[in-house]
Amino acid sequence: MQTLYGDTMPSISENISTVRAQIAKTAHDYGRDESEISLLAVSKTQSMAKIQEAYAAGQREFGENYVQEAVQKIAELKMPDLVWHFIGPIQSNKTATIAASFDWVHSIDRLKIAQRLSAQRSSAMGRLKVCVQVNLSNEATKSGVALEQVAQLCQQISALPHLELRGLMAIPAPSETLEQQRRTFEPISLLFKELQNMHPQMDTLSIGMSADFVAAIAQGSTMIRVGTAIFGARD
Repeated sequence: MQTLYGDTMPSISENISTVRAQIAKTAHDYGRDESEISLLAVSKTQSMAKIQEAYAAGQREFGENYVQEAVQKIAELKMPDLVWHFIGPIQSNKTATIAASFDWVHSIDRLKIAQRLSAQRSSAMGRLKVCVQVNLSNEATKSGVALEQVAQLCQQISALPHLELRGLMAIPAPSETLEQQRRTFEPISLLFKELQNMHPQMDTLSIGMSADFVAAIAQGSTMIRVGTAIFGARD
């Protein structure tokens, strides 16, 4: 791709290679096994062509925030090994569509939503893999349950027949330095380890995005959600 001034912009394939190399280096630096860390490409507002380009580069897991946009993509992109993650806020009137369309949901923050997803998930599809969203920074504008309420919600979700509790997710407030980012992620990392003792199937700590995934991996992330570093800045 050429810019206005003739410089070559990296392709999506090159960006994915760069991110994966950064994952490998960070894992090595912090004594992690890179195979434990999944890359989720955040494809909200991205075109079908860009998702297909990422797919051609070996990317299989994609995260979407907007239900109607995502459903259209899922319907048109028929590659059988695609894995679709819903990572946005969930409205009650959208749970049936989400339950019928996605493989994962990362953003459960109240029991009512979990109950609706379980009731509306077809048993023929298998259990819907879910994460509880945690509000790490206590921001009124952010979705997520407070840290002290996470264990109770996890216990309630684990009893629902058509959901599979797999982990925790968070979108913290931005921090400037690696040290600040690590301190922000530390509480959810510690809580995740505690909850694994009660729920052995929990294997997913979905933290870290383009600007902070190095800190997230250092704090134990098993899935980073990357949009800008793969697809470039959104219009």
